[in-house]
Amino acid sequence: MAKFPLSGVIAAIATAVDETGAPDSARSVKLARYLLGNGCDGLNVLGTTGEATSFSLDQRKAMMSAYAQAGLPMERLMVGTGAAALADALALTRHAAALGFAGTLVLPPFYYKGVPDDGLFNFIAALVEGTADRPIPIYLYHFPANSGVPWSVALIRRLRDAFAPRIVGLKDSSGNMAYAREAAAVASDFAVFPSTEAALLEARSGAFAGCISATANLNADLCARAWRASDADALNAAVTIRAVFDGKPLVSGVKALLGHIHGDAAWAQVMPPLTPFSAADRALAIAGYDGVRAKRVA
Repeated sequence: MAKFPLSGVIAAIATAVDETGAPDSARSVKLARYLLGNGCDGLNVLGTTGEATSFSLDQRKAMMSAYAQAGLPMERLMVGTGAAALADALALTRHAAALGFAGTLVLPPFYYKGVPDDGLFNFIAALVEGTADRPIPIYLYHFPANSGVPWSVALIRRLRDAFAPRIVGLKDSSGNMAYAREAAAVASDFAVFPSTEAALLEARSGAFAGCISATANLNADLCARAWRASDADALNAAVTIRAVFDGKPLVSGVKALLGHIHGDAAWAQVMPPLTPFSAADRALAIAGYDGVRAKRVA
């Protein structure tokens, strides 16, 4: 079924944070192993759920190295290397290539808003040229609600025309499925991943490469049943778990539930400017999650 090097259920994995505010590599690697062994076809490390842009350049590089040095299957990992500064994006992308990551997920430079496509094209062109000695695949990261800067479909086509062997796919966190379908139609070998597991059955039909979901940290086993066996009941349960966070801060919520699932309260720690889930929200999330799991067991 897989026609793309990376496909299927990919968790946008959370990054554990220690009491000093630094990435906790031991906890993070432990979660990565768990997810890869319990339904995930791959992982997107150091993305939005992984709070990458809240860490320094050195912290991001060290965390990338920790995943590689742990002996994880690097062919199943993509890593976020987007940054506001081109030099930082280049340094991170070159580091990812040297470590053997399967691909990089690149936000547009996100400080200046309303920039023309020519400027975004030049940013990617410089990234491609600056990593030509180790040509790691590049996935574009479309999240205009956070970045304020979109990857237009016209620009995607232009980048593909110029750098097709390198520009291999896109993660779409816009929630606009019409955009996702239009982007996927750019080329048959252009791998588009919506950010919700709700798209998995459509992905299974060939429309998308799979999904890259924050809540796959919590429901990867259910997502896997949907992806591998068209299990609509499992998908409904997975989507119900995702709905626990409607109207709530998703990253904080995912980490609060990770603490519950793994019996490790330290997982609830987030980096400023995010704040931990409130006790009330945590209780509601746990009740919702446990309720879905109880029904699946029954």
